[in-house]
Amino acid sequence: MTNNMKVYAFVGPSGTGKSYRAQMVASKYNIQYIIDDGILVKDNEIVAGDSAKKAPTKIETIKRALFVDETQRKKMMKAIKRYRPKSILILGTSDSMVKEIASNLELGEIKETIYITDVATEQEIDSAKRMRTVEGKHVIPVPTFEIKKDFSGFLLDPLQIFKTNGLGNKPYISEKSIIRPTFNYIGNFTISDTVFRQIIEYLSLKSTAISEILRVRVNNSEEGPTIYVEAEVNYGINILSELERFKEKCVKEIERLTAMNVKNIRIIAKKIKLPKILDLNL
Repeated sequence: MTNNMKVYAFVGPSGTGKSYRAQMVASKYNIQYIIDDGILVKDNEIVAGDSAKKAPTKIETIKRALFVDETQRKKMMKAIKRYRPKSILILGTSDSMVKEIASNLELGEIKETIYITDVATEQEIDSAKRMRTVEGKHVIPVPTFEIKKDFSGFLLDPLQIFKTNGLGNKPYISEKSIIRPTFNYIGNFTISDTVFRQIIEYLSLKSTAISEILRVRVNNSEEGPTIYVEAEVNYGINILSELERFKEKCVKEIERLTAMNVKNIRIIAKKIKLPKILDLNL
């Protein structure tokens, strides 16, 4: 694809900590771009691709990681052509896997292969395997805020890395992300619209601004739910500022309790509850 591009591979069995150490290896070899489970990462940002970790089955995960699908493959090849990386690091579970990825994306021959045993001790590898097999955790080599929208509905946690120097005495990423894919950890799950309404109603009981939640409508998408709320507000409040404050609390609590990224929430003041003394004068 690019004549002067150097292609590297980082190989190790599934769950041994490749994604965890990907940025460290890239730092040593001065590589800015990483291909990991269907995505293209530049520095701390996902710039192209759709993560294989979002796939509903293990078979589909493998297909996405290998770029078997023609549409997925063309999109990634177009992105690589656009960014024109001088070097790129391919992560895979075997030599044959990284070679197949390089071939499918027309990247050319792999210049050098680094193995997980070159950069991690046996104890560190065993620890990574336990995290995968016992807890079902996967690591993505970018900060959590970068993938929050794309992994709405997955259990997401930031993984803080406090090392200041990687291999070659170069600093590398300080935060990665842990996800628990639903297909191999807790199975498929669905969150009813009623759950969102109940959370919002509960928060309204603790609010001095909201008298009653009149209606909640939820539209779900891959990016997360879009929520429409109609509320009765108490007389005398600053409606704009109080509804904005209530909206922020709703977003925070829904995302905390459901692991869903709230795409948008709109709260409408439909009625005003007047004090009884004002009711009598009307």
